[in-house]
Amino acid sequence: MKKEALIAIVAVVAIIAGYVLGSIFPAKNYTPIKFNTEVDTFAYGTGLDLGVGLLDYINQFDIADEFSTSTFVKGFYDGIESNEKVFTRMEAQMAIQNFVQKQTDKQQQQSQLDAEENLIKGQEFLAENAKRDEVTVTESGLQYEILQEGDGLSPSETDTVVVHYHGTLIDGTVFDSSVERGEPATFPVNRVISGWTEALQLMKTGSKWKLYIPSDLAYGPTQRSADIKGNSTLIFDVELLEIKGK
Repeated sequence: MKKEALIAIVAVVAIIAGYVLGSIFPAKNYTPIKFNTEVDTFAYGTGLDLGVGLLDYINQFDIADEFSTSTFVKGFYDGIESNEKVFTRMEAQMAIQNFVQKQTDKQQQQSQLDAEENLIKGQEFLAENAKRDEVTVTESGLQYEILQEGDGLSPSETDTVVVHYHGTLIDGTVFDSSVERGEPATFPVNRVISGWTEALQLMKTGSKWKLYIPSDLAYGPTQRSADIKGNSTLIFDVELLEIKGK
């Protein structure tokens, strides 16, 4: 491949790295790239793929403030020039693997600490919440509060339902909400977390309940998302709108 084409790849990756680090160039200065040959598309595609992969790592390990664009571009140029004075390619790969492993281990340790803390906080919250007269506690540990009682049928485990819901953590963090999206959700009763499966079969169509779901009836020690960490107690406002076919 010609040196000009290789330098073009470097330029593309450098631009992407700039975006990654927040150094976003004004839209008016962005010049669309024209592809004249298949080599052009290969060059751009290679740069884009590297940039997206780099962005994944930076987001995953939360290192945007520490990541040096100039160091990255220097390493890229040295690779293009086959300059292995700083690192051989094997040494570079080992450096990457060691860093990723250390960051992964660190995240796993933090996740474990978060899960242990969430379990204690959740248990304390539920114990206090259960003292309220309006809260019912089932044998499984599920807690619910009836906000509005409907007069329709109750779904069975094999039914499909249409619901509106608003989900938060015990600190008020919203992690999911069909209400905010403006569109109700449709799903089989037996294809959701066990706390939902139990509660839905107790509800009548038209009801609005507030559910307080212990972690063992939700996602347990597994971290579900950035918001729902291990052993999270979940709170849902749920409105049962319809049982499909009934």
